[in-house]
Amino acid sequence: MQITLLHYTPLHICSNAIRTCWQSFSKSDNGGYKDKELIDRVGNINKHKSTLEHLVYSFYIKGISRACLQELARHRIASYSVKSSRYTLNELKKVKIQTLQDASVFIKLTGIDKIDNANLIALQNLQALVKDSDIPIDYAKYAMPECYLTELSWTINARSLQNFLELRTSKHALWEIQELAKAIFEALPQEHKYIFEGCVEG
Repeated sequence: MQITLLHYTPLHICSNAIRTCWQSFSKSDNGGYKDKELIDRVGNINKHKSTLEHLVYSFYIKGISRACLQELARHRIASYSVKSSRYTLNELKKVKIQTLQDASVFIKLTGIDKIDNANLIALQNLQALVKDSDIPIDYAKYAMPECYLTELSWTINARSLQNFLELRTSKHALWEIQELAKAIFEALPQEHKYIFEGCVEG
């Protein structure tokens, strides 16, 4: 694996943003000790974390797996706390999975027999790996089918949610995420829906 830092924001951009609030530009030392102390005091000690958003870092990452990429790709504008496969995949050890109904506890069914039956076999293969004491969970998880169900806590701001709904209620979006987007809209407080109504297709 290779990690290269491609770009980062100079500290004075962040300190300048903080000084905008109090118009204290005359106290700046252009990213020197005073500005570094200000960033630490305001952003870390006083917990005004929004000021730290002015600092941005760009990396080039080479040589990671798709499984790792999927983990990394969750870190976007929204905040995600996702069920860990490492700590919860043992849930497969104590159940018998013979039918699609058994499997539906663990995988998303499509309603297309050939696909669902293929995923049933994949789930059974995964279960065999999880039960094998010679196979570490960290390795067994690489056999998880894409349809394996997960859970998460999801936090998103209104601006980002509008964009999500515009893209994911579209008929061009993946069928499952269309269902999710529409259910999220329906779950919004009634008095908030007017903010998002123009973003929901169909």
